[in-house]
Amino acid sequence: MKKPQWLDRLENRWQVNTVRAILILVVFACTGFTVFFLKAPILNLIVPESERTWVFTLTYYILIFPIYNIILLIYGFIFGQFQFFWAFEKRMFRRMTGRK
Repeated sequence: MKKPQWLDRLENRWQVNTVRAILILVVFACTGFTVFFLKAPILNLIVPESERTWVFTLTYYILIFPIYNIILLIYGFIFGQFQFFWAFEKRMFRRMTGRK
């Protein structure tokens, strides 16, 4: 069976083999689901749903960013891809801060 073209592109972009590319995608998926499932219980402890405004939502997304990154590193460690995600985080923060 032939690999999908999108998987070849990811392998080339990330400089990894097929198994590692799939593991990396699994880490991203697990992190996203974890943040999704944690959102409602955490927010309900802080503010009732009826009292949430767009400002609160914006604040949530700003505050969840570091938590998402920590969870990403944890799952990266669990799936044996910590080095990839540590380098990924450093590149992302360099781009955000404009440092080279």
